[in-house]
Amino acid sequence: RFDIKMQYKQLWVRNLKLSDAGIYTCEYGSHKVHTSLHIFKLMISLDGHFLQNEVPELILMQNSSSPLPDLRITFFDSNNNRVTPELRNKGRQKYIVNLKKLEAMDSGTWVCQVHSDSPLIDQNIPFAVKVLGFQNPDLERKYAIVDSTVILSWRLNSQKIKWKEGFTGQLNWKQQESANHHELLDFNVTAQGQLHDTKKSSNFLFEIPERKPESTIEVKLPKVHLNHSGQYQCQLEYQGRHAQSKIELVVMKVSATPVGPLSRGANMTLTCQVSGPLPPNAYLRWDRVNGTKKDIKNSEQNEVKLEVNISAAGLWSCHLIEDSDRKISFHYHVGMEISITSLPQPESYKIVFVFKHFSSPTEEAAVWTNYVIIGASVGGSLLVFALGCLCIISGTSWQRRRQRAKRMAQARQYLLENKMCQCQQ
Repeated sequence: RFDIKMQYKQLWVRNLKLSDAGIYTCEYGSHKVHTSLHIFKLMISLDGHFLQNEVPELILMQNSSSPLPDLRITFFDSNNNRVTPELRNKGRQKYIVNLKKLEAMDSGTWVCQVHSDSPLIDQNIPFAVKVLGFQNPDLERKYAIVDSTVILSWRLNSQKIKWKEGFTGQLNWKQQESANHHELLDFNVTAQGQLHDTKKSSNFLFEIPERKPESTIEVKLPKVHLNHSGQYQCQLEYQGRHAQSKIELVVMKVSATPVGPLSRGANMTLTCQVSGPLPPNAYLRWDRVNGTKKDIKNSEQNEVKLEVNISAAGLWSCHLIEDSDRKISFHYHVGMEISITSLPQPESYKIVFVFKHFSSPTEEAAVWTNYVIIGASVGGSLLVFALGCLCIISGTSWQRRRQRAKRMAQARQYLLENKMCQCQQ
């Protein structure tokens, strides 16, 4: 492990060990130069390969010929953020510390900074940390409406950190925390980082999407119902250790009693319910589009069902609100029943013509007035008929003149063509 380069007066030591620490002397004639070699050794548990939420253990050892200095140690994560470790054991020769719980984003190169005033030491020791885990939040909550399609997705960071060693896992579902879980699928990753999953459950309606990003576990739930709600936990295993990520599915359903359009003067009860308990900062709300403040009703804390009695038709909406943010809305249209009142059938009417002989002057004047009206009507009809006949005769005459002019034009054209032919001959 030792090599001397005479040209540069250098001593090369490869693969340093703690026992290589000490004082090295270079003699050249009567000249002597002393060099003190101080050696650090940093060891990380599990060879730097961790799962999410695991805590790495670091051991820092030092050796030198002189009395060992009192070191000050500082750690920086892959994002250059300072990390305050838990000091488990401190001695002049060995330091044992525990770092923080790791997350998927902590993968990368960390730095252990070692400092001492006497002797003067200011050394940065880099070390690699690989964290295999999910990029999802610790507990993700997803909302859906009855009969809608939901895709639950878990994103692993195995491709990002180029994890070459295989691991296995499974996806489980249970409706409540204390209920028995049901295995939905198994998955594994090859040494090349390829993800394979196998469907296991046969009594649960779900699908595995064909197209999905690499290192992503997905399940598709078509037409979800209230009994599809609950916790979906994706768990992975590496060398006997486990990491998991949960997605809680909350399903909303709206119903009306009685079902159908709203009759005039009647009431209807709209019920909005969710499949599971809500967080303390979430609640349900009923309101009517373009309605008033009287149409707004909020649920109490921990209520999973909200009813509202209505007497007005329109578009009613149930919202699930969390931290002043509408997570999901269900719109329900309430129509108004239209009633048509049947009209009475008209009675049969008889028209009777009665002829009388009027002898009084007044009656005779009325009769002559009727005669004048009837004569004017007949005269007007005859006038209209005469005008119609005149228009027909005029139209026929005009059509004949037009046809005669057309024939004369054709004849002139014919004579002209014959004269031109005679000139050419």
